[in-house]
Amino acid sequence: MTTAQRVWISAEAYENLQQELATLRRLCVTAAADGDTSENATAIQRARQARMQQIHDLLVYAVVGEDPPNDGIAEPGMVVTVRYDDTGDTESFLLGVRGAEQGDIEVYSVQSPLGEAILGARPGERRTFKLPSGAELSVTMLAAVPYGLHNTEVTA
Repeated sequence: MTTAQRVWISAEAYENLQQELATLRRLCVTAAADGDTSENATAIQRARQARMQQIHDLLVYAVVGEDPPNDGIAEPGMVVTVRYDDTGDTESFLLGVRGAEQGDIEVYSVQSPLGEAILGARPGERRTFKLPSGAELSVTMLAAVPYGLHNTEVTA
């Protein structure tokens, strides 16, 4: 994430990211103290540093746990339930940030094809999006509730 776009994450995800960042920092310090300059050690350090930057960017721009209004509109911080029109199958997911996954629910980014298509939808609205294969898929937005309420309301 390189833009100054505000992103929604839960308080739990925020805490998990802070803990992961602290762990990665400790590992980087320990690895630097070990002095291993092998190609493998260098690659691991670079991967850790890249993940640390990703986490830092998420935390800097995070809107933590502030549920959006319970207005039924699909937006970040909402648990959205959609029906895939070709099969009738339904799926519920958090419209949020990849990399700050929640343990109890799938997360789709607003930059994903489905997330981008469903963003701003109201119950009953049909949206179409392209899959990476180029095929088009249609979904109907059934419900959207704030993340904090998704376990207390039936969304399908």
